[in-house]
Amino acid sequence: MNSFKRDKKEEEDGGSQFLNLEKTTVLQEARIFNETSVNPRKCTPVLTKLLYAINQGETLSPKEATDVFFAMTKLFQSKDAVLRRMVYLGIKELSSIAEDVIIVTSSLTKDMTGKEDTYRAAAIRALCSITDATMLQAIERYMKQAIVDRNPAVSSAALVSSLHMSKLAPDVVKRWVNEAQEAVNSDNIMVQYHALGLLYHIRKSDRLAVTKLVARLTRMSLKSPYAVCMLIRITAKLLEEDDEAGGNDSPYFSFIESCLRHKSEMVVYEAAHAIVNLKRTTSRELVPALSVLQLFCGSAKATLRFAAVRTLNQVAISHPAAVTACNLDLENLITDSNRSIATLAITTLLKTGAESSVDRLMKQIATFVSEISDEFKVIVVQAIRALALKFPRKHNVLMNFLSAMLRDEGGLEYKASIADTIITIIEDNPEAKESGLAHLCEFIEDCEHVSLAVRILHLLGKEGPKTKQPSRYIRFIYNRVILECPSIRAAAVSAMAQFGASCPDLLENIQVLLARCQMDSDDEVRDRATYYSNILARQDKALCNSYILDPLQLSIMALERSLKEYLQNPEDRPFDIKSVPLASVPTPEEKEMKHKTEGMLVTQGGPVKPPPVSREENFAEKLSIIPGIQQLGPLFKSSDVVELTESETEYFVRCIKHSFNNHLVLQFDCLNTLSDQLLEQVRVQLEPSEGYRLLAEVPCPRLPYNESGSCYAVLQFPEDDLPNSVGTFGAVLKFVVKDCDPATGLPDTDEGYDDEYMLEDLEITLGDQIRRVTRANWAAAWEEAATAEYAEMEDTYSLSSMHTLEEAVQSIASFLGLQPAERTDRVPEGKTVHTLLLSGMFRGGADILVRAKLALTDGVTMQLTVRSPDPAIAELITSAVG
Repeated sequence: MNSFKRDKKEEEDGGSQFLNLEKTTVLQEARIFNETSVNPRKCTPVLTKLLYAINQGETLSPKEATDVFFAMTKLFQSKDAVLRRMVYLGIKELSSIAEDVIIVTSSLTKDMTGKEDTYRAAAIRALCSITDATMLQAIERYMKQAIVDRNPAVSSAALVSSLHMSKLAPDVVKRWVNEAQEAVNSDNIMVQYHALGLLYHIRKSDRLAVTKLVARLTRMSLKSPYAVCMLIRITAKLLEEDDEAGGNDSPYFSFIESCLRHKSEMVVYEAAHAIVNLKRTTSRELVPALSVLQLFCGSAKATLRFAAVRTLNQVAISHPAAVTACNLDLENLITDSNRSIATLAITTLLKTGAESSVDRLMKQIATFVSEISDEFKVIVVQAIRALALKFPRKHNVLMNFLSAMLRDEGGLEYKASIADTIITIIEDNPEAKESGLAHLCEFIEDCEHVSLAVRILHLLGKEGPKTKQPSRYIRFIYNRVILECPSIRAAAVSAMAQFGASCPDLLENIQVLLARCQMDSDDEVRDRATYYSNILARQDKALCNSYILDPLQLSIMALERSLKEYLQNPEDRPFDIKSVPLASVPTPEEKEMKHKTEGMLVTQGGPVKPPPVSREENFAEKLSIIPGIQQLGPLFKSSDVVELTESETEYFVRCIKHSFNNHLVLQFDCLNTLSDQLLEQVRVQLEPSEGYRLLAEVPCPRLPYNESGSCYAVLQFPEDDLPNSVGTFGAVLKFVVKDCDPATGLPDTDEGYDDEYMLEDLEITLGDQIRRVTRANWAAAWEEAATAEYAEMEDTYSLSSMHTLEEAVQSIASFLGLQPAERTDRVPEGKTVHTLLLSGMFRGGADILVRAKLALTDGVTMQLTVRSPDPAIAELITSAVG
């Protein structure tokens, strides 16, 4: 006993004998298996080390595994129960590596059918791990007997092994359905659970068989709570799949609801969880499930409290009003000793709380927040962000709370989440701008994180000049020039330049500060100060707008690639910055998805992933296989996917449109869903609209069954005829068919025959030729366009099919492919008049500015004004809308 205690102590201290195992040493020790007389006391530790090494990722070569495996088979001579069970584990682990493992089949079959119950279950698991589809029939009789065996361990082992074997030989396992049905009637809870799992797996592809299974089992009283939980999940899946089965009148729903009164807490929770996650569940149908979850919130068991509050947290997203009844119970959980429960309770309350309860809620959680870790604090901050967007009038209370959190100790991720939330509130709610900027100014005085300080300085430069007293922010920005590192000093210089460009009354003072920055010790700071000082000295509004307030938002990766190509192929002409693709601007849907994804990652404790690269950067490399693609210049825009066939058809084709300055590349992604056909020389024959010229086609050489392939068509846009660039193409899929063997995929003959398949017409729209461009100062760009040589077109339209301003705003921005500016894509409640400001760039680099004045009458009336340096582009936009 003392020895045992000492070993246990060593293990707790990290002094385990398995820590520094070497494969070579273990394999040397394994030679003890070959001794004439088996010594269980010596063999068991060696076999344990071997299994530990394999499970820790150590790899054995086939020869090493085979040698050890055959040495291990000699241990079957021993009658020691522990060693024998270790041998079974060894067989399972080595079966996928070693060769000729079937040699132990007879020994395992003997143990499986023997009288020693200690060996039988483990022998079944080991035997099934080495058995393939051809050998399964030899042990089929024994497996059927084991499934209905009186020993629960044997029966469960056989059922679970059958489930694994169904992947290799589904037709053989299907013949065991009678035995599985008999096992469902077992008194043992695990046997019943495993039997139901096997039965469902056998029948899941047959909807009628599953329906009959559920109908039979819902009428009988299953003794296993695990089996009932599985039956609830199967029933819920049937409800989701059958549109006519939903509602209170469905027998499926009635069964799930009846499980809310089950004696097992596990089953009750599973039923409640299933009801709240049904897509078509109404608020009235949620009531009994929410009542159960509410009771669980007061349970003495932490697991039940956690399960209940986590489920309520998820329900609060789709049915916040229904969860409000549980708010009192959730408030009691704020002080729960389990921090995970308390955090979920807080975030749920923040989702469901009314506007009047925000102040009280903030006071309740103020003391709690200081006691939890950064990981949980980030989750709370995410919930506060959603609350601020829901109740914009409460921005002062929420801003003060977030400001207090900023002053607390914390890491970069925690502080960044708070800053992101404050920035989101500022951008969404103009009334919160002054107080939000003030809180951020105070924060950067003591900010330890460079990336966060740089981001806040960028925001101050963007939003500060638009406030009532811009001069109040200059002191905070210039303090960074004096006190901080070069990266922050450079960001501060850029921010001051934006004040100088936007506020003429501050220009003289800004120039003095920039002159001081020109003596900085860092090259980047000095260069920026000199650059901005010279631009501001000219007092040219157009110059300031183009190079300080609203510079081109270039893709950094594309800029680097373009510069490398320019240096590798020197030319006489200077490098054209406008030839570099712009950074992609996320659509409102993409922004919303990004916030949801970040919230899910944070809630699950995972890292927040960096933003993905643009579609154009992703496709640039893929398009490089097209001969001569480099001559077309940089890729301007890649469209969303357009499906040219139904998803259920024998050939599935979808198209992505890639626009260049003067050319259009159509990428057709094709999928062959016929197992008895091999397609070769797959291409799409086009009937381009007037003005387009087909330059080249790149077919897909080979398209086997269930594999995707791409073919391409390169066209030239109509020259000097922009209206014809919007058109419709006819399309036919052409290919050579070779009949083949579905099992092997090999063609029957070398010769094939030509065939074709009609596709949907392909539309080339105005949005395919325009990229979204963010304008930080749209008003300045609009005024500049009025004084510059910009063409202006104006027309009035009646949008009779639209009934709300919100619908009109989204449709116009989506149709034109332009970026809404200055938050004009959000229509205030109750407004009948609204102005939508849009900006973008046409292929070739021509700017586009659009102002749409909308009025709500019987439908929506729109006055559209377009300004662009190219009159043909302005005319194209107005005519396309008409």
